Amino acid sequence: MRRIAVALAAVAATTLMGAAPASAAAPAERSAGVDAGLAAGIDAGWEPAPSAPWDVAAGLRCDFPVHGEPVVDEVVRRVLDTHPDGRPKLVAYKGDLIVRVTNEETGDSYDADVSGTAVVDYRTDGSQFWSVLGPVLVGVGEGAGNLDRGLYVVDGVYTLDISPSGYKKVTMAHGSTTDICEQID
Repeated sequence: MRRIAVALAAVAATTLMGAAPASAAAPAERSAGVDAGLAAGIDAGWEPAPSAPWDVAAGLRCDFPVHGEPVVDEVVRRVLDTHPDGRPKLVAYKGDLIVRVTNEETGDSYDADVSGTAVVDYRTDGSQFWSVLGPVLVGVGEGAGNLDRGLYVVDGVYTLDISPSGYKKVTMAHGSTTDICEQID
């Protein structure tokens, strides 16, 4: 529970304050970075983190083939910490994201608002630990998570622990899940 509280505090601080942590850069360099960030329309220290369209074959998540495509994508990220080799270790994400999920057999679709805020710990073994406030889209394969096979909008206050093998464990402090496969069946 302590890990959730610490991560959620980090999410709240970075989201509400919108300012990058103090750095060793000279004041003129920091000012140039702030100016560039403001000119780009995002808070200093945040960078765009666009989502790509995706396809999932029938039977992997839903009983039918599914296509997902962002229709609104204003997600930005801020690297809070790096591994010794420079790869991101701890990354905060925020911003509006609506993904249109379409049943490729029928054409039925559902616009999933997955505009949650998350801090993701990218571990050296390939696993990830997400601390989340709000909705995120989570896909789970057969036997590959503590949720049944499917596509879900998980909303609330929760963590998502993804093992190196891809097993997804959602631990809810408070929240709900919406089964997207049911919405477009």
